[in-house]
Amino acid sequence: MKILVFGSTNIDHNYKMQHIARPKETVTSLGYEVHAGGKGLNQAIAFAKTGQHVYLAAVVGHDARMLLNVMEKYDVDTRYLKKIDAPNGHAIIQIDENGENSIFLYPGTNSAITAEYVNKVLNDFGEGDFIILQNEINLQDYIINKASEKGMVILMNPSPCDDSLKGLPLEKVGYFFINEVEGNILTGETEPEKILEKMGEIYPDSRVILTLGGDGACYKDKQQFCVQPAYKVKAVDTVGAGDTFMGYFSYALSQGMTPQQCLLLATKAASITVTRYGAAESIPTLEEIREIYPE
Repeated sequence: MKILVFGSTNIDHNYKMQHIARPKETVTSLGYEVHAGGKGLNQAIAFAKTGQHVYLAAVVGHDARMLLNVMEKYDVDTRYLKKIDAPNGHAIIQIDENGENSIFLYPGTNSAITAEYVNKVLNDFGEGDFIILQNEINLQDYIINKASEKGMVILMNPSPCDDSLKGLPLEKVGYFFINEVEGNILTGETEPEKILEKMGEIYPDSRVILTLGGDGACYKDKQQFCVQPAYKVKAVDTVGAGDTFMGYFSYALSQGMTPQQCLLLATKAASITVTRYGAAESIPTLEEIREIYPE
């Protein structure tokens, strides 16, 4: 089985705030840092930090040196990267004193995916291989259809949840990773139980993993439902927590673990990520997780 993350890379500009700025309000940042990020990069690094081989397909720009250094540092296989002479994607992130965030994305090279590039990458993958997707790159419909034709297992976090999701062949997604906000946008429901129920009606052949922040996470498919409580920690930065969770759940799944075991490992990993600043750099290794949570 091969693992391919097909997605975004971003240069994250993080601003530490007392509170997230409201409309028409001008506030002064308490701190500023630049980190490697983007959902695709974060998820690939989460997978790489388990010790598992992972490929990242992404289009990067002329300003991506920091991102390339991080990929090399954590042993992400970059043979499928495509470099073009354009600005890389970046994110403007406000982080308040409770670790909550507000994010503005500039797509940059993340919107430069072509059908020719997709075909070239997916030519090396086949039935049973995992493809991990988000919604920060263009041509999602083409990627999903091609991956499905090849019999790949499609795991997707449909974020950002915007109008671009309309018309996507989401019924071909094997595993959805969503939070309550994304679940509400996809189903119109607000209660976790109703979100899961409605997702099951709309996408009956898909499995749904719903993350609930401080209330933990749950998993639902046709046969089973399970819940994993959150670990109580002091969060300083929630950026990248969802990507960490998805990366570690996907890793556990690739190792044949049960949904309950997948939830447990992913929850442990995410609980460590939120106690650290940054996105990719804050993701723990499998060894760190075992040291912090030896049980």
